[in-house]
Amino acid sequence: MAVSFAKDIKPLFTQIDIDHMSPFGVTLDDHAYMSDATNAQDVLDYLDGTKQPQMPPNGPYWDKPKLDLFKQWMADGYQP
Repeated sequence: MAVSFAKDIKPLFTQIDIDHMSPFGVTLDDHAYMSDATNAQDVLDYLDGTKQPQMPPNGPYWDKPKLDLFKQWMADGYQP
């Protein structure tokens, strides 16, 4: 079964994460924003530490299973 944004990805972001990133124009809870391949890759790069500062600020950082789930969602075609 494909990974879905509503069921699998959105719940990974806390309200604090969502509120913190909103002023930067990053809407972590919005499928339309997150399903843009460039936006999704940018978010992933901050979550896995490819880009700094690693998110969320001061941790806890996402573990491999969460990162893999996010990558699978991307590979599955950004399902809603």
